[in-house]
Amino acid sequence: MNELRVNTRKQWREWLVDNHARKKGVWLVFHKKHTGIEDVPYEETVEEALCFGWIDSIIKRLDDDRYARKYTPRNSGSNWSKLNKDRVEKMLKAGLVTDDGLRLINEAKASGEWEQQRGRPQLPPPVMPEELRDALAENPHAKEYFLALAPSYRKDYVLWVGMAKRAETRQRRAREAIGKLSRGERLGLK
Repeated sequence: MNELRVNTRKQWREWLVDNHARKKGVWLVFHKKHTGIEDVPYEETVEEALCFGWIDSIIKRLDDDRYARKYTPRNSGSNWSKLNKDRVEKMLKAGLVTDDGLRLINEAKASGEWEQQRGRPQLPPPVMPEELRDALAENPHAKEYFLALAPSYRKDYVLWVGMAKRAETRQRRAREAIGKLSRGERLGLK
C-alpha cells in the first residue's frame, strides 16, 4: 500500500475522486507536532474519506518526524461510530457525499447497522490524586515532562496512583511516578 502526502483538503479529495474506486487503501502521511509542518487536520481527512465510503484505521510510525494513518474502503456491515455518523450527517448537509459513500450509508441504514450504538461510553475524566498533585508541585522538571505527555499517558499515571486503596501505596506510587517522569519515562505496563 502506497504512502501519500497531501497539503490541502482539496488535494486529498481530488486523490479520492481519482482513486477511491480502484485502490485498496493508502497510508496518508502526517508530520508530528514538533516539526512545525502543518498537515490537513485529521477531522477533515476523515470527513472526506467518509464521503467516498472510506474510513481511517491504524497509525504507524514512519520516523522521528512523521507517521501515517491508514485509509481504506469501508466494508459493508462494518461498525458506524456515533462520531462518524455525525460526520456523515454534516457532509450530507453540505452535499459532499458521493454515490459510493451514499450506497454504504444506505446499506447500513437498511440493515439496521446505522441504528446500533457503537463506541465507548463516555466516562468522566479521572481525578488527580492529591499525592501525585503534591509530588508534581514539588518537582518542576517532572511536572514539565508530565504536562508534555499525551493525555492518555497522563491518564495512565493518574489512574495508577489514584487506584491504590491505601494512602501509603498512593504515596509510594507518586514517588515512583516522579522518578520516572524526572527521567523522561512513560509509566509503561504496571
